[in-house]
Amino acid sequence: MNQAVGAESYLDQTVDQTGALATGPARLVAILGMHRSGTSCLTGSLQGAGLFLGECHTWNPYNRKGNRENQAFVDFHDAVLRDNQGSWDNPPARPVWSEAHQAAARALLAAHADAGVLGFKDPRALLLIDGWRAVYPRLEVVGIFRHPEAVARSLHHRSEMPREQALALWYHYNRALLAQYRRYRFPILCFDRESAAFQQDATALAEWLRLPDQPKASDFYEASLKQFSEEQRASLPWRVKWLYWQLQRASGKGVSKC
Repeated sequence: MNQAVGAESYLDQTVDQTGALATGPARLVAILGMHRSGTSCLTGSLQGAGLFLGECHTWNPYNRKGNRENQAFVDFHDAVLRDNQGSWDNPPARPVWSEAHQAAARALLAAHADAGVLGFKDPRALLLIDGWRAVYPRLEVVGIFRHPEAVARSLHHRSEMPREQALALWYHYNRALLAQYRRYRFPILCFDRESAAFQQDATALAEWLRLPDQPKASDFYEASLKQFSEEQRASLPWRVKWLYWQLQRASGKGVSKC
């Protein structure tokens, strides 16, 4: 994906000599992952450890603990995708940020300028992350993924999405996640892990992010949040299986290796 349009002139005006954004939070963390892949659970865990999310959703019909999304960020991402003739379920190949998009992103950050460590979670952000990196060069990123079959089943339950379409979306999003990982090297968690192992991973991630209440990262997770298993109903396309294997390798390197 291309860097945002006009990034150089914008950075000249809004980044000080230390590389920090002139108006915005001291730190910015993006939680990246495909829809229905554990992003809400991971974000809730990090919120418990002290990551500030602003006003976020704490309940919805398909996630009783809420998706932990700040609606202002979701609306912004929807607008950028729409302006690129796309949407979350019809992602544009190479979305471009206009100067108006950059200004809107800066306004979002300025609204949370008092936050020590601001986080945002929205699967759409994975499609637009290079634009965020241009607006906030010191962006910190963590990721999460889930077995493609479990994601497909969850999307079918929520939206009656056909399995073939769900697997194609899983591939598109997670290919972007792997590309970001290879370029920037950040922790990636696997939501298919057993409960205790996932809680340990979340705590280790909170420590890696230097959040103030690290032990509380394990309090959010409940096994009931995972309603769909990775049990396969049919064989997976080879490229989907290969990508899942690559993500497993990345997550197996552990938080401390990043």
